[in-house]
Amino acid sequence: MLKKMCVLLLIMAFILMGAHALYAAPKVIKLAHLNPQTPFDVGTAAIAAVFKSELEARTGGQITVEIYPSGTLGNERETMEQVKAGITQSYIASVGGVAPFYPLIDITSLPFAYSSYEVGCALYDGPFGEEFAEDIRQKTGMYVLGFIPQGFFQFTNSQRPIKSPADLKGLKMRTMNNPLHMEFMNSLGAAATPVAWAEIYTALQTGVVDGQHNPITVITLGKLDEVQKYMTLSNHMPGLYVWVINDGWFNALTPEEKTAVQGAADVAVIAGRGIDRLVTATEKGLPTLAKSMEIYTPTAEEMQQFRDIAIPAAKAFFAQTLGEDGTKWVEKYLAAIEAVQQELSME
Repeated sequence: MLKKMCVLLLIMAFILMGAHALYAAPKVIKLAHLNPQTPFDVGTAAIAAVFKSELEARTGGQITVEIYPSGTLGNERETMEQVKAGITQSYIASVGGVAPFYPLIDITSLPFAYSSYEVGCALYDGPFGEEFAEDIRQKTGMYVLGFIPQGFFQFTNSQRPIKSPADLKGLKMRTMNNPLHMEFMNSLGAAATPVAWAEIYTALQTGVVDGQHNPITVITLGKLDEVQKYMTLSNHMPGLYVWVINDGWFNALTPEEKTAVQGAADVAVIAGRGIDRLVTATEKGLPTLAKSMEIYTPTAEEMQQFRDIAIPAAKAFFAQTLGEDGTKWVEKYLAAIEAVQQELSME
């Protein structure tokens, strides 16, 4: 009799365990980004929306995604610290947001390294992107779900057209709190002035700074044409978002859940890149800005003046601040760009 009762109790225990697993609370990913949650206008918003839909469908709702846009959880540094600590699971960060935690990210902003969006996508989808992502994971405890090229940085200001480095002298130019971006502006004769994204419109409006640099999609998003008169199509730095997730949280998932998360992220990255291109290439981008700004395209000779100053200054900066590791990664970066360009030219 006792044996039968023990067997019965074991069966009941297994049934209860199965029921618990069946009705277990879903796992939650808190996903943050700095921009408004308008997915048809903003790349990071498109990423968040598609990721949520894809992942919840793939897991039958066993992993849910909560979206926190517009810096709801804090500024970039604060949100990255939350991801590193596992308080917030995931964040779509700018290069400036990543830099305090992984200074080597600055190499991706090497001035004039490449000028094709296609090259950027192939670069980060290939062997270089895989190796770079793994280095980020090892050194920060944050797993990279994807890299999202943004297009290229352009100069804007409220004082005069920028046709050569001489035109930047004396201008207070807003940058992210990113040492390389600051060094870049200073090397060209401007006064680099770090200003948080949330404060940039007011800083430009009130004259705290004269100008700034950002990709066209970001200039459009921030309505910076309302407080800036001149734009120079300099394409001087490639923009980049780095989408990270807490590595410990990610590794605690089952193999099936990891596959679902990464698969949903891959689809979301495609959506984010597409929105960036759509905004840049249609009336939402440059044509809209051209209605309220004077836009200048430098000649080849003028562009070379920028390159002659900015490239040596950036390489010297890397050697001084990042040491041998920085020099090694710059060489890898440039070699990978050359390999991608050759491969694309052969297709």
